[in-house]
Amino acid sequence: MAGTSVNNGVNVEALLAAREALKSAPEAAKFMWRASCKWQNGTHSQTKIQGFHGLGQEQKHKTEFSFEADHPEIFASEDLGVTPIEYVLIGLASCLTAGVAAVAQNRGVQLRSVEAKLQGSMDIQGILGIDSDVRNGYDDIKVTFDIDADAPLKEIEALVAQSQKRSAVYDIVTNPTNVSVEVHKKR
Repeated sequence: MAGTSVNNGVNVEALLAAREALKSAPEAAKFMWRASCKWQNGTHSQTKIQGFHGLGQEQKHKTEFSFEADHPEIFASEDLGVTPIEYVLIGLASCLTAGVAAVAQNRGVQLRSVEAKLQGSMDIQGILGIDSDVRNGYDDIKVTFDIDADAPLKEIEALVAQSQKRSAVYDIVTNPTNVSVEVHKKR
């Protein structure tokens, strides 16, 4: 693809420069992402995200983002947002898709379209307390990409493979993560 101008909307030069800068300052690469969730009613909650810590200091998104979560009416809920388990699919799809765009830009591959379709299978007997031997989460997740790009299939598959390799959400979903829970009584 040498000599061809590629624009997938990813500033690869800035990403590579940041990577080089962080090699000599690994403490700046330690990030703390935060979310604040408030129960609304029933199974409905609202989560807000704005601030995070990174590059050795507090950072902010340009705006505060708000996400509604609920359960569908078939679970006797109001269906005022996607389910928390669907947010996992959103995160995985978004992370992998962003990675495909970044890797394609870096490798000089022009994308015309990228579509990821995800499906996660689960048996809800676990979360309903019907069978304690049934896992509460997904049994499996299938990701299918439809990609139109100026590259042969093998090269497109390599873009997706590199995206998987570098995806934070793919790593979270496929590897155990330490999670601690604290409880405080509000006065």
